[in-house]
Amino acid sequence: MNTLFATAPASSWRRFYFISLLLTLVFRGWLGAVLPFTGDEAYFYWWGKIPAGGFYDHPPMVGWWLAALISVSEAEWWLRLPAILQPALLSFMLLGFLRDDAPATRWGAATLMLLAPASVLDVLITTDIPLVYFSVASALVFLHAQRTRSMPAFALAGLLLGGAFLSKYFAVLLGLAYIVWALWRPAAWKWKGLALLVLCALPAGLYNAWWNSQHCWANVMFNVFNRHGGAGLSWKTPLLYAGMMLWLLTPMVAWRLLRAPGAWMRQAALPALVVVPLAVFGLLSLVKTIGLHWVFSFVPLAFLMYARAVPDGVLRRTRNITAVLALLHVAGVVAVATQPVDSWAQRLGPRKYAGVVQTVKADEVIAALGSDVDRYVLMTDGYSPSVTLGYNHGRYWPVFGPASSHARHDDVLTDFRALAGRDILILSKEKPDLADYTPYFREVSEDTLQVRGATFWRIRGHGFDYAAYHAGVLEPARRLWYAIPKWLPDCGCYFEERYFN
Repeated sequence: MNTLFATAPASSWRRFYFISLLLTLVFRGWLGAVLPFTGDEAYFYWWGKIPAGGFYDHPPMVGWWLAALISVSEAEWWLRLPAILQPALLSFMLLGFLRDDAPATRWGAATLMLLAPASVLDVLITTDIPLVYFSVASALVFLHAQRTRSMPAFALAGLLLGGAFLSKYFAVLLGLAYIVWALWRPAAWKWKGLALLVLCALPAGLYNAWWNSQHCWANVMFNVFNRHGGAGLSWKTPLLYAGMMLWLLTPMVAWRLLRAPGAWMRQAALPALVVVPLAVFGLLSLVKTIGLHWVFSFVPLAFLMYARAVPDGVLRRTRNITAVLALLHVAGVVAVATQPVDSWAQRLGPRKYAGVVQTVKADEVIAALGSDVDRYVLMTDGYSPSVTLGYNHGRYWPVFGPASSHARHDDVLTDFRALAGRDILILSKEKPDLADYTPYFREVSEDTLQVRGATFWRIRGHGFDYAAYHAGVLEPARRLWYAIPKWLPDCGCYFEERYFN
């Protein structure tokens, strides 16, 4: 009888977990299949479609993964499979790591991982997907290494950190947390483990540095210099960051962690792996908006820390409240998904609604172009519409004009010299000023295109003048985005070699 009562709670936690696992997988599989590819996803799709050793604004890992996936199928659900499965696989990782912990802690942490808001909703294949896999795996192996003082485990944590670095540069915050751990109550074995970890992560960093040195230092220019033009001290951005973390962790988890820090600060190295990166983001939020996806790598570790810090009763209530929140999010998504596209016209305004139609009904936009798709080189005036329409069309659409500092991988893929004299059609969501186009063509005209009540403009340019475009667009782009500092060694730059040899 005592044995029966002792095992009943464990079976209850386990049953709740497996029900959550099944339901979230079904929902995420459906969402991943019906949700149209977003601009970011289409951008990374082209990384996989035209694979390379690196890409303009981020390290190459997601492009490599997509290249492998594309070799099998280009269906949205298939390309998103690493994202669709991520919460489930992370929960398995937590279960494995917590195999010696109490059942409530073990199954509770894994269930929170499944039911957290971002875990329910995020099915997009982006740079953050491989980053989260490698970062969480590195952190869990590192926690095992510091508990057992296993040098091979420190080495494996370093290799995984290298994979995270080749996914996204935010991996350096996890490396910073490892350093803080070594500095806190330093010991010889800690320094030895850290040195081994760094040594095993170093090849990934060296490879990325080598690639950048041969390619205009593109990642460095974008992440260090070009993307921060709007940064500035603000009281709004820290509040946005706090609200975002409240949503990601759920209010109950966030409140309990803040209310009783003594309960989790004693957990050896784990608090450093959570607090150090989130504190750095907190400082950055004073001058910059922190992206929702930037912190995804550290949310599973926060749930692990929480599950080990609270009593079983509190963890059970947290799990149940999180389940209710998950159901509300699912209901919201289903409600939005069942609305016809046309119903958003009045709510969003002309330009935003055109963006929705362009994403959700891209095939209709392309079909509406009629014979123009064969008569012209097709382009848009922005990176997101180009990659989205290109993905749906099955052929790459270059970007015409200066665009912005973001997503300039088009500079790698498009050679405007080869387009001299060609006829180009530029599709835009905004009424154009033809003065922006007439210098670059022998003749320019415009008309409108209506798709599902959204208005698009077609700018038809006949006889592309490459020399004028070089002076009016490429020269300013060189000054704005490719002003490589003298202290970076000049080992090669595709933009310079192509246009300014």
